[in-house]
Amino acid sequence: MAALGWLTPRRRSATARSVLAGEASAEAARKSSQDVPPEEPEFPVLGDDKAAAFFDLDNTVMQGASLFHFGRGLYKRKFFETRDLARFAWQQAYFRLAGSEDPEHMQEARDSALSIVKGHRVAELQSIGEEIYDEYMAERIWPGTRALAQAHLDAGQKVWLVTAAPVEIATVIARRLGLTGALGTVAESVDGVYTGKLVGEPLHGPAKAEAVRALAAAEGLDLSRCAAYSDSHNDIPMLSLVGHPYAINPDTKLRKHARNLDWRLRDYRTGRKAAKVGIPAAAGVGAVAGGTAAAIAISRRRR
Repeated sequence: MAALGWLTPRRRSATARSVLAGEASAEAARKSSQDVPPEEPEFPVLGDDKAAAFFDLDNTVMQGASLFHFGRGLYKRKFFETRDLARFAWQQAYFRLAGSEDPEHMQEARDSALSIVKGHRVAELQSIGEEIYDEYMAERIWPGTRALAQAHLDAGQKVWLVTAAPVEIATVIARRLGLTGALGTVAESVDGVYTGKLVGEPLHGPAKAEAVRALAAAEGLDLSRCAAYSDSHNDIPMLSLVGHPYAINPDTKLRKHARNLDWRLRDYRTGRKAAKVGIPAAAGVGAVAGGTAAAIAISRRRR
């Protein structure tokens, strides 16, 4: 048996250097475990019926301004003349290049739309809106933003559009996207016929925040658990109202504001890589890539 003694490990007393090495290794392991950031909580939270999501429409859910696309559809149906179409085209080009809302242009567009629909029946415009969505709007939906909205729906939450566009247009878009509904500007009608006036003012800026606040109260929502999405600094009041604000395709002012407050940011515009504000963005470059990346990111978080 003595010949097998070499197989038995010798017991040696720990030296001061080995004790030091062991303690240093244990301390490093403890610190490294503490340095690992905690896993990001699931969002949207599955089954949270006190939460909902509120999405701006123009340049957030859809590329360009819905009102301008609607104007194109009305022109095609001879609601107005060529010179009016040229004005709509200029306003749309400005909106896409600037990436933000110019109050003067938006007011002019709303006034034009009101004068055009005056005397027409509400039901007629609703029916035409369905056709115009298919003709001009469906292909302009940002897949990335659509994926974010679907994540809320899949979590069992309600999703609302909140827009300065006429509520009839917004409702059509919301329904076609499978969303819960829409908050939009209300045009006055008497006996189902448009008068050419608004009820109150356009749902823009602070008015959006008030609409969201009122809807949340009626629905029994906890705004600290809700999310809001927009591209425009004009919607900072709405974004500030919720616990989960997102800047989507943001204009310069909103991007700066979002960075200062560590808000989450997604950018689905062609040629831009998704920026990161607060947590990893789910977007890639381009709208299609953005939608795919968002869906993958959401799926991974739920595993």
